Amino acid sequence: MRVCLFNWKGPGHPASGGAEVYTREVLRRWAARGHQVTWFSAALPGRAAEETDADGVRLVRAGGQLGVHRAARIWYREALARGERFDLLIDEVNTRPFGCARWSGGVPTVALVHQVARETWNCELPWPVAMVGRHVLEPRWLRALADVPVLTVSPSSRRSLRAYGLRRIELVPEGVDTRTRPSVPREVRPTLAHVGRLSAVKQIDQLFDAFTLLKREIPTTRLWLVGDGPEYARLRRIAPQGVNFHGRVPGAVRDQLVARAHALVCTSIREGWGRVVDEAAAMGTPAIGYANPGLLDSIPAAGGVLVSPDPRSLAVGLVEHLPAWAEAPSPEGWRGGAVPWDDVADAVWSACESALPASVEDTADRPEYAA
Repeated sequence: MRVCLFNWKGPGHPASGGAEVYTREVLRRWAARGHQVTWFSAALPGRAAEETDADGVRLVRAGGQLGVHRAARIWYREALARGERFDLLIDEVNTRPFGCARWSGGVPTVALVHQVARETWNCELPWPVAMVGRHVLEPRWLRALADVPVLTVSPSSRRSLRAYGLRRIELVPEGVDTRTRPSVPREVRPTLAHVGRLSAVKQIDQLFDAFTLLKREIPTTRLWLVGDGPEYARLRRIAPQGVNFHGRVPGAVRDQLVARAHALVCTSIREGWGRVVDEAAAMGTPAIGYANPGLLDSIPAAGGVLVSPDPRSLAVGLVEHLPAWAEAPSPEGWRGGAVPWDDVADAVWSACESALPASVEDTADRPEYAA
């Protein structure tokens, strides 16, 4: 099958996150099974306009952050003029859809939406623009998907999408790499870890407030921030005593840090799922976090603790649970609600197939499409 996915952030983009990890893991498996897979995204300085990566995925780049949606339409029209054909288009939504269903020329289209933006408008943009984006642009953009088959990764996101009038929504699982806990000892002092991109939507300021309250009860507690991002410099300036910045580190180092900590803390205003919760569970480290969309699903699935989304409630929850976690940490990891990537690739493929006409589905039986 010939599949083209549109996502404005492609491999190597500095703003890429969990959604792009999900995309890469799914597409590389489809390519390995013999499908012809194209990933269209915005242009990147120093990267080719078109190349095929080591996994066999064709990468096409054009347009910038603001112009990528128009560039996608132009590229697609020119590709058809050159004689290229596709069996399926995937419109991966990062705030704004590409609108593939309107200009696909009849090619079946599926939308993949990890999460809506909603509150994140207020975090990322000044007040007047944020209000227009949240209450005018996003509702209009998403309502255009009302009759398009939509895939999403959590019950939280499904509820949010239904609130915008979307009707054809199917849940697909979140994925995680299979990993085992490294043989490292836990820290002697109670230690918290936050893992992720340091951006406004992670609400690290509120985490600092909760940490300050916590230290009044458990003064020896430390907080590790693992990751980089646009808020890094500002957060270093305002961080309370006891906070350590590890920056962006290799995966093996990240796993060791989480395995040494006693709890993962999550204060995001919204997530699609929150894969870091599952990654921490594999290290034997429980998660505690805000009862916000996405985390509402991932934290209970991994046996963690949800608290009301405010610093005082987080501090109270930590005072209640951290001493026991520090005194008797788990010697091994466990599984959360995410599943192996092979299973994710299968589930997304099956969900996409349901949107295809029978004549296209039958091509899966041909040798060139065999899995």
